[in-house]
Amino acid sequence: MYQPLADLLRPQTLDEVVGQEHILGEGAVLRRLIESGNIPNMVFYGPSGTGKTTVANIIAQKTNRTLYKLNATTASTADIREITGQLDTLLAPNGVLLYLDEIQSFNKKQQQSLLEYIENGKITLIASTTENPYFYVFNAILSRSTVFEFKQISREAALKAVHRAVAYMEKRTGLTAQPEEGVLEYIAGASGGDLRKSMNAIEVLFSAARPEGTLLRLTMKDAQAVTQKSAMRADRDGDNFYDLLSALQKSIRGSDPDAACHYLARLLEAGQLQAACRRLMVIAAEDVGLAYPMIIPIVKSCVDMALMLGMPEARIPLGDAAVLMATSPKSNSGHVALDAALADVQKGMGRGFPRQLQNVHADTYTQERDQGYLYPHDYPNHWVRQQYLPDDLIGKQYYTYGPNKLEQAAKQYWDAIKKE
Repeated sequence: MYQPLADLLRPQTLDEVVGQEHILGEGAVLRRLIESGNIPNMVFYGPSGTGKTTVANIIAQKTNRTLYKLNATTASTADIREITGQLDTLLAPNGVLLYLDEIQSFNKKQQQSLLEYIENGKITLIASTTENPYFYVFNAILSRSTVFEFKQISREAALKAVHRAVAYMEKRTGLTAQPEEGVLEYIAGASGGDLRKSMNAIEVLFSAARPEGTLLRLTMKDAQAVTQKSAMRADRDGDNFYDLLSALQKSIRGSDPDAACHYLARLLEAGQLQAACRRLMVIAAEDVGLAYPMIIPIVKSCVDMALMLGMPEARIPLGDAAVLMATSPKSNSGHVALDAALADVQKGMGRGFPRQLQNVHADTYTQERDQGYLYPHDYPNHWVRQQYLPDDLIGKQYYTYGPNKLEQAAKQYWDAIKKE
């Protein structure tokens, strides 16, 4: 029966696991827990192909409990009942170790069906998920578990696994691989930190290449073909999509045009043109804002152009927008002021209106229609002092002028007029 190379080379010891030194390195917490044999309920969180299932298998080898594996995408409550029915029997005298993959696919009722057995220790749960567990795993499970984050495998760590895969395939096929310069490094990087994809790419290269005697050439052209798009993690339903958007905005906010271009390129390469456009428009108003107000119509024009052109030409105006915003002065004073006002409104503050701001009307037959409104354009500099905020908010200040040149010029202008 066919067995994928990724399964054949699955690490059997903690020392063989690559790229998770922060939790599995010598002296790290998870490693010490595993070596102690006292396994708590755990949630493994991180991208695909980073070793979550592998570590669960290694843990299973170190426990004397019966191991069960379920995938929440296909399992049901009946599958859980079948497992719990074997507790306290000869089939599971010491309880069971349950590895539940993709736990985020279980609904609340399914997750809660495990609580009783987790509480009394008859089931030790090791759950894994590619999503943020604090959003997708119910609090009752989280409060009884320790969360360990598996990070995306670095290019250097992935390269070790790629060399190991090549050596194994050479031994299995009896051929000697001759990779073009940079091919193995390319596979390690282009697989986006997913070791399973790296292994699959090596297996496909060995299967598709034509041997020259006992020599097998691994070309860059073939490597690019088998790894195409594999590094692009930007599923709208996944954390990575929102991480990319967050990284793009924070890079522009931090005035780093190089990082801004990098994250924008990753979004575009993953086919997220519309998401990139929407985020760039948000950044224009939120992070550049009143320091350079013309940035808003400029970015809107770039976005309109990009959506009209489509890829690959769309990258040109979007690149201009990203670099322009990253190198522009920054101000968030406008939206900070509105957020502060919203907070007061949500508290129920600011009811009613100053009489002079109301629409001209007579509330009763005896009330005069003249409401006392002073028309600013009738006064010098088009300004006159009068009450605008509701009575309970008189003196409240939401907006503070930003330290940039444009807002400070406006401040000086109004300070001079209002002082007079």
